[in-house]
Amino acid sequence: MEKGIVKGSNGVIFNRTTLLVIACVLSFIAGAAYTKVVSPITLLNATVTETQDDTQPLPAGTVNSAAIPMPSKPKDEQKAETNGESSNEWRTVRMRVTGYCPCSKCCGKYADGITANGHKIRPGDTFVAADKRYSFGTEMVIEGYSNGKSIKVLDRGGAIRGNKLDAFFHTHQEALEWGVRHIDVKVRDI
Repeated sequence: MEKGIVKGSNGVIFNRTTLLVIACVLSFIAGAAYTKVVSPITLLNATVTETQDDTQPLPAGTVNSAAIPMPSKPKDEQKAETNGESSNEWRTVRMRVTGYCPCSKCCGKYADGITANGHKIRPGDTFVAADKRYSFGTEMVIEGYSNGKSIKVLDRGGAIRGNKLDAFFHTHQEALEWGVRHIDVKVRDI
């Protein structure tokens, strides 16, 4: 065999320089593919199948940061943001509602009787802790809670994400009796 010539298994003869060029091209293609996987990708056709309540499709031509799901807002909330005004209409949202009280078991180091928005808890108070998508003051009606009266979002919670609420009770026993319920909640943004 001549120096600088390689014979392939199928009888094709390659020059070592040609093999080096092929290896470089393949390496470049592999590097480009890796870069596209790691960095954001521009989508040409953004058809996305929704698998969770907290994702939404991206418009065509936008950058997709696929590792970070975008919270989905209810359509009337999105409409209110674009019009620069809030919606006064009630909408129904299926939520997981858990009972909690101001004790250290429920609130940990935040068991000081003051909610995340600075409200000092008083006897007879009824309110909920909700995800940040629901601003403080958002009104809600929860079946079986507060005699069907409208209550407000006055608190947050570390484990409250998406369509989950914590309904406030004054005692731990009341919160335990409520437990966890999956129910329809009427919501009206402020």
